Amino acid sequence: MSVPTSLEAAVARDRRLVMAAIVVLTALSWAYLVSMARDMGGGMNAGMAMPMGPAAWTSGYAAMMLVMWVVMMAGMMLPSAMPMILTVATIGRRRRARGQPHVATAVFVAGYLIAWGGFSVAATAAQWGLEQAALLSPMMVSTSPVFGGLLLIAAGLYQVTPLKHACLRHCRSPFDFVLNRWRDGAAGALRMGVEHGLYCLGCCLVAMVLLFVFGVMNLLWIAALAILVLLEKVVPGGHRIAWAFGGLMVGGGVWMLAS
Repeated sequence: MSVPTSLEAAVARDRRLVMAAIVVLTALSWAYLVSMARDMGGGMNAGMAMPMGPAAWTSGYAAMMLVMWVVMMAGMMLPSAMPMILTVATIGRRRRARGQPHVATAVFVAGYLIAWGGFSVAATAAQWGLEQAALLSPMMVSTSPVFGGLLLIAAGLYQVTPLKHACLRHCRSPFDFVLNRWRDGAAGALRMGVEHGLYCLGCCLVAMVLLFVFGVMNLLWIAALAILVLLEKVVPGGHRIAWAFGGLMVGGGVWMLAS
């Protein structure tokens, strides 16, 4: 067997392992979210009294909410990051075969999740603040049509901004990223992952805020946002999908304010 053939076989094997790992992590994340949503729904169905005011934010409850956000972001964002992760894995394997410095794909993914972990901390703090202001119900759903409508309009307008589309272009161009921002070693891989995660934050941050409108644990809305993010990043004409969704959000926000 020739060396190029052996290398291609190794690259293909690595890609299969990476895809399998992402699928497993995504499935575990969704299993956790489904279990948590079932527990919340089960409590209501069993006649458990739900608090009328804000939840008591003890350190344990805050930690539970933070874990929820971290797991939710992993389940939503890892599938859309798969093209970039596979590109990093492929180039890393080829550089390793040539005896060149390379990066560990797992470290790159860890850096990516660190960026979204930072968002999760901010989202947990925002959830606390909104609950204390009585803008979120104990079931983590917006209680104010005005608040919800304004968030929808803001998110819709952001969908057509230059910043949104600059970040989206980056997320849609994995080879451009690795050619211009490649860094060797574990520290380099971690930094690359964080940088890519920050671009994804710039692309999807405002859309994620809409979870506060339709319900932080609304699984249908979580799935819809995850699919939207994936389509924007991987299908041809993804920027047009962003524009169309932005128009729908603005229309929905205006309707919510008017009603």
